[in-house]
Amino acid sequence: MAWNSNLLPLSALQHLVFCERQCALIHVEGLWAENRLTVEGNHLHRKAHDGPDGHRKSVRMARGMELVSHELGLIGRADVVEFPNEGPVRPVEYKRGRPKRHDADLVQLCAQAICLEEMLGLDDPLPEGAIFYGQTRRRLDVLFTSSLREKTRGAAARLHAMIASGVTPTARRERKCDRCSLLALCLPDAMRSRATARRYIEQETARLLAVAFPSPEGSA
Repeated sequence: MAWNSNLLPLSALQHLVFCERQCALIHVEGLWAENRLTVEGNHLHRKAHDGPDGHRKSVRMARGMELVSHELGLIGRADVVEFPNEGPVRPVEYKRGRPKRHDADLVQLCAQAICLEEMLGLDDPLPEGAIFYGQTRRRLDVLFTSSLREKTRGAAARLHAMIASGVTPTARRERKCDRCSLLALCLPDAMRSRATARRYIEQETARLLAVAFPSPEGSA
């Protein structure tokens, strides 16, 4: 797959899969806002990055490792990459919450695996990684299946297309909006009200035109 030379943030894949409008507000319009959830998440990432590299249970750990994939056109950092004495490399991502219903976290982790495969020149694809969730204090093992890899490559393609277009998608009000730090900047309720008002004006205009210019009697 051919990409232009501009590398985009790997973390933007998580934003894109979670909400394309959120992704555009951040990476097209350059907007950002913090809330309690983002502050807690940043704190967890800093703890993961700032800890010492070292060995634990026959595993060497590299923290804050820089990643790049020219295939995907992405650049970023892994929270932790584990290099076991025996067995394949494993990327480990740290998240403040709990496992999600959507695949945003899984796609971000899979992109890290593709970066590592490319950077390390691996002949065999990495089989799995893990996500540590702060609320459950547990790791979720993630298999890098062919379907997840396909979804990850598709998300990377959509991300490049969105950034190149410079177009921010229209807001849609959903339950997940309440937890988004960009809620006050996105204004999904205002966008929905405007759409409702537009439909009302269109319907009322059509009604008034029908009254003012009724169809000839007997016409189809």
